[in-house]
Amino acid sequence: MEILFFQYPPCNTCRKAAQWLHEHHIEVTARHIVETPPSPQELAQWIARSGLPVSKFFNTSGQRYRELNLKERISTTSLEELIALLASDGMLIKRPLLVTDKRVLVGFNPKLWEEALTPQPR
Repeated sequence: MEILFFQYPPCNTCRKAAQWLHEHHIEVTARHIVETPPSPQELAQWIARSGLPVSKFFNTSGQRYRELNLKERISTTSLEELIALLASDGMLIKRPLLVTDKRVLVGFNPKLWEEALTPQPR
């Protein structure tokens, strides 16, 4: 199973997530979320697979989010436009973003990551 790990290396949360992956011996394909942001097609698939609203994929604490006044605009903008916006600027995407063949995890929550990535006892 290939696991994609989108991160912004200067981000403290991304560093904690990378350390967690290392400590749990989980191999990932890491991508710099700003230098190589997800494509609109990838985002559309992952948003659908995640079961989350597109709003959960936005970095709501980011400067760019505030500059674009997305808090006010997000509810009136089409899904296609929001996906195109996310794909145009990796800093708009909540990070880290972890994608497996079955799950999409937005942000770092060690408990959720453990449930998704480590074998569960039977």
